Amino acid sequence: MTHHARADARSRAGSDAQNPPDGDPPQGRDPSRGREAPLDGDLPPGLNLLPGPAQGRIRAQAPDRAQGQGLAPDPAQGQGQGQGQGQAQERGQGPAQGRIRDQASDRAQGQGQAPDPAQGQGQGQGQAQERGQGPARGRIRDRDQGQGPDRDQGQGPDREQVRGDGLGTGRDPGVVRGGAAEPGGGFARFTVSSHTLRALASTEPSAEGTRLVRDVRRSKRLLLLRAVLDAAPGAEAAERWALLEEAERQDPEAVRDVLHYPATGVWAEETLRRLHAPQGPPPDLAHLGALAVAAALRAGIGFKATLRPVGGRLALPTLGLLRPDRPGPLALTERSWDSCATLPLHALPGGRTALDDLDPYRAPPAAHPAPVRPARRLTPKGHKRWDTQWSGALTLLERYDSTRADEIGRLLRSVVPLAGGTRSSGATLPAAAGSVLARAQAPPALAATLVHEVQHGKLAALADILTLHTADRTPRLWAPWRSDPRPLEGLLHGAYAHLALAGYWQRAALYGARGAWAQHARVRAQVAAVLPVLRAQPQLTLAGREFVDGMAAAERTMDELPPPGDQHATARRALERERRAWCEAHPELAAFVQV
Repeated sequence: MTHHARADARSRAGSDAQNPPDGDPPQGRDPSRGREAPLDGDLPPGLNLLPGPAQGRIRAQAPDRAQGQGLAPDPAQGQGQGQGQGQAQERGQGPAQGRIRDQASDRAQGQGQAPDPAQGQGQGQGQAQERGQGPARGRIRDRDQGQGPDRDQGQGPDREQVRGDGLGTGRDPGVVRGGAAEPGGGFARFTVSSHTLRALASTEPSAEGTRLVRDVRRSKRLLLLRAVLDAAPGAEAAERWALLEEAERQDPEAVRDVLHYPATGVWAEETLRRLHAPQGPPPDLAHLGALAVAAALRAGIGFKATLRPVGGRLALPTLGLLRPDRPGPLALTERSWDSCATLPLHALPGGRTALDDLDPYRAPPAAHPAPVRPARRLTPKGHKRWDTQWSGALTLLERYDSTRADEIGRLLRSVVPLAGGTRSSGATLPAAAGSVLARAQAPPALAATLVHEVQHGKLAALADILTLHTADRTPRLWAPWRSDPRPLEGLLHGAYAHLALAGYWQRAALYGARGAWAQHARVRAQVAAVLPVLRAQPQLTLAGREFVDGMAAAERTMDELPPPGDQHATARRALERERRAWCEAHPELAAFVQV
């Protein structure tokens, strides 16, 4: 069975954003070079997962639909509501000044078709409703510059793009179709084969799974930026975009990294929300200028721009903060980063992951309170502490589970330190795909937190293009890792993240890690207790049922290497006591605990 899917930037714009690193930062005059939520297992209200360094290619172009030159995906709302015959209702389409296009998922075919990350909601059936198409001010193309495994993994059925009939209907049962505009008005599709779906369901890192997650994130970000550009009034946004285009011609990698940086997604979603809100604070369109200046500085091009610092500081994504010596508008050139006082973004050891305690959009704005709070700017001592803990966590991951260490390196672009007193060890923000919020903790705990949170980002990307269930968010299900009832979405996310943890602790135990067998037995018992409940949910789609079956199969394979003694039986007995206590505390929900 093959699943064809679409994702939608606007349908998630109220709640989502980040992207994975795609190689080394650009060299040359890049100023960033050379410087070194709680989900607790599921999704609380207001913290969907999702989420980096952009694979963006910007080109100013005239309308090209008539010429059939591979148009950009229009940010469709993609709600699946009918008996799905692939019909699109379009409105508000105006003259385009450019197009946004993502070619990440079709490089192997050379067709110049972009996957459209349009979220398919509904009953796994439905029509795609496309709306909100207006003038765009740029064209972003995804173009990988580097060599390596991600460059040439685009072969095989998982990369194929097909035309579909709508959500979950048509010739392939359980298929969710979607994609981006093709030349001539058709739609290219993300395709998720059963092999890829089950590889993701197992939580085990795989080349095809990582590729799909990255492609979805990139495409979604490009559509989100397109939506912001369409809605932004006035000529200033077009001028900022022109600077991005100029920077892109010099250094595409630099522009990709700026546009797909996790915090950029938080800004874009919040800006789009404010642009369409009838009341409330105005959108922060000035931040588009900060993105353009950051890209121009990293590309090393000559430019002139004037921006207004906020609170005496000007945040430049992926670079850090400029601190001008006087208030008022700040005239910027290519020499500004070297001539002004700066606070550079702190790079964690051993890769491209940044410790972001500077970007104003590293977490949701204060107007949207979340259960977790980012820490204020850390001291040099705080940075050093993080360096030590991060290095220790990476060492453990590489020793116990090198494939997961590699996956984290590919999918994680930034870590946002949590404020002191935060109870959660980590969280994943929807709008900041490729970012994790985490508190400072000992290396073994930090390694487990990274494994846990990266799974949330993977599942969120999959859910952006594939409808796994049609349940509402009524909290009625028991999650052994929480005291409060959870909706099906939360239980699925929690079970998925804990399944990965169980596998990680099993591998750590086989290497002799102290206390790892007990951790494995406890977490596996939790996952084993909820998998039958998940499999029994009638709201699962065919794709969702196949996904949960894949999770169950992965859990069963752990029997091949059981913990010594009766640790697993002891963990199950302890869990049964917890289950009974939970049912006594929630008698009205006891029926939902039993299968």
